[in-house]
Amino acid sequence: MKKILMVLTSHDQLGTTGAKTGFWLEEFAAPYYAFKDAGAAITLASPLGGQPPLDPKSDDPTAQTESTRRFKADPAAQAVLASTRKLREIAAADFDAVFYPGGHGPLWDLAENAYSIALIEAMLAAGKPVVAVCHAPAVLRHPKATDGKSVVQGKAVTGFTNTEEEAVGLTQIVPFLVEDMLKKNGGNYSKGADWQPYVVTDGLLITGQNPASSEPAAKALLKTLA
Repeated sequence: MKKILMVLTSHDQLGTTGAKTGFWLEEFAAPYYAFKDAGAAITLASPLGGQPPLDPKSDDPTAQTESTRRFKADPAAQAVLASTRKLREIAAADFDAVFYPGGHGPLWDLAENAYSIALIEAMLAAGKPVVAVCHAPAVLRHPKATDGKSVVQGKAVTGFTNTEEEAVGLTQIVPFLVEDMLKKNGGNYSKGADWQPYVVTDGLLITGQNPASSEPAAKALLKTLA
């Protein structure tokens, strides 16, 4: 049985706007069920532990999918989500892969979290896949490969596009733009059409562009683990 770690944000403030943010429901629910249905053992973690904050926009009726509706009707999954482990208590050695769902929250906490950075470095150094979708490729901002270079340098990657960020009106609010950061760190960034599924696999790194890419990214991970 493959052991997959999912790391969620604990950050719920959208900059200084007074609006709430957090993780994006579909980006958690779709991969969670892809892994569960494949028979994987799933562990959830977040910087603060406990219930991670849900981006209220991802709870909007227009943002619902088959996976989010399944989650709403699944008290067991809700209980698992409500009791995430603290990230600092997690050891890379205990898992076969790590998956980071997006939402805007990770831009503030996970991107700068020392435990997350060390976890990603340890996973990649041990030959284990790291997956991040939508805004979650933000977590690749600081981790370094064993040669001291950015883990995305020379790697094919994707992530939330500048045009998608413009579309949701948050270009001036976010601490940095995912697309710009990946390019600046030497990533070979590419993208599909806005809001359409687009996933890139380069060795141990799997990245997805947006919410619609979360399930395909999860399936790409299962294929890699197989």
